[in-house]
Amino acid sequence: MARAALEEARAEGAHMAIRVGRWSGGNGRWACVLRGGAPILWAMEGLDVGVVGAGFAGSAAALFLHRAGHRVTVYEAVEDPAPVGAGILIQPTGMAVLARLGLLHPVRAHGAVVDRLRCVTRGGRTLFDLPYGELRGGLHGLGLHRGVLFQVLFDQARAEGVPIRLGVHVAEIEEGHVVDAAGERHGPHDLVVVADGARSQIRAADFPTVLDAPYPWGALWCVAEDPERVFARELFQVVDGTETMLGFLPTGFAPDGTTPLTSFFWSLRGDAEPRWRRAMQLHGLHRFKDVVRALEPRSAPLLDQLADHGALLFAAYRDVRMRRWHHQAEGTRVVFIGDAAHAMSPQLGQGSNLALYDAMGLADGLAGASSLAEGLQAYQRARESHLRFYGRINRWLTPFFQSRGRALGGLRDALFPVVTRLPWLRRQMVQVMAGVRRGFVLADPLPLPALPPPSQADEGQGDEPGEGAAPRADADRTDADRAAAAE
Repeated sequence: MARAALEEARAEGAHMAIRVGRWSGGNGRWACVLRGGAPILWAMEGLDVGVVGAGFAGSAAALFLHRAGHRVTVYEAVEDPAPVGAGILIQPTGMAVLARLGLLHPVRAHGAVVDRLRCVTRGGRTLFDLPYGELRGGLHGLGLHRGVLFQVLFDQARAEGVPIRLGVHVAEIEEGHVVDAAGERHGPHDLVVVADGARSQIRAADFPTVLDAPYPWGALWCVAEDPERVFARELFQVVDGTETMLGFLPTGFAPDGTTPLTSFFWSLRGDAEPRWRRAMQLHGLHRFKDVVRALEPRSAPLLDQLADHGALLFAAYRDVRMRRWHHQAEGTRVVFIGDAAHAMSPQLGQGSNLALYDAMGLADGLAGASSLAEGLQAYQRARESHLRFYGRINRWLTPFFQSRGRALGGLRDALFPVVTRLPWLRRQMVQVMAGVRRGFVLADPLPLPALPPPSQADEGQGDEPGEGAAPRADADRTDADRAAAAE
């Protein structure tokens, strides 16, 4: 960054110089651009960064920080991570981050365009029907197999030479080192980025939280083949009160697959899962299938693929809130990102997108700062309103869809159809869905990202993933992004 400013000033004919040194405490190197002997720009260069976790947040942060010139090492607890998991919904905000990384094209090649979120009651009454296009023509979400996003980010980090230490289960941070479960120390690092998920052992052991609790409700889920694309172009949900909710998300293709997929979700309390499985063992899955088919007859081809209850996995969720996401601990700076910092229910489909945005925001905060402490404070300020808003609205909305509150279900069914007919409130609801709200009523939203339009092949709507389009990892990167990566 400092070198770029120096070259620009020299090109303008200014008499400039650059000095470099190390910050006290070892937090990387500094660079100072001088004009006539006076400093005009400070910048950090060359931090040693340890990233704990190779999920979406960790791998994206590793890529951003590596490209910014920092020395990055990733520690992943799983010895052989694989591209597995349910469907996720990538919002325009998440796609903007992937575009900046140059990875939107290969992700889109395996995804399915989602134009709207639609929810109906058991009787078929529409509670809401929210198209992204009401914010801007062509805007959409992307239904995606979780494994696709993991593989694209993980493989790109490896391809760019980021060291990834597998099978290292980091348990604590001590004097600038990360310490694994066997007591071995790794590092030292100027900065440790904690991205080890909602059940972060590091957070639980050493760092204060305002809230860290499991949600009472989770979901049974599976990913089924949907060759006829019965569930296409929308995230579709059916509700019956607040105790019954099912959803269908077009999921594109598996990382190595060629058949279109749809993810199926069934809301269930965590303490009810053992009883549900015992009932399925005694009576078989046919009764459950009958209930689902009665709520949504189009589900029959998907349900036919379920041999027994083991085909449905259970996903549990946590609600995590930290007062601040960066700390000084045992001689090093620590920052939490992704679910490790702010896990929430998947009600609004924002978790993966917030994690990606965290990774970008952290890199941006450090890039514009003259010290590590200043960079982390800038990150906190930049992410505060966005993350706090989605945490609050998730906690407020979730009981209307997953709870034992019969009155809440009646209130929802009465109010939502009315609210969504009011233009101003409807627009706010679509902004919430798209991931760009930063507060209630008067807060300015994030700017809508300018994304390249998807082609039919690019969005996974052809006969095979990426048909007619050869994925290029840098296809979406701007000239400025490429120049920054080359410095």
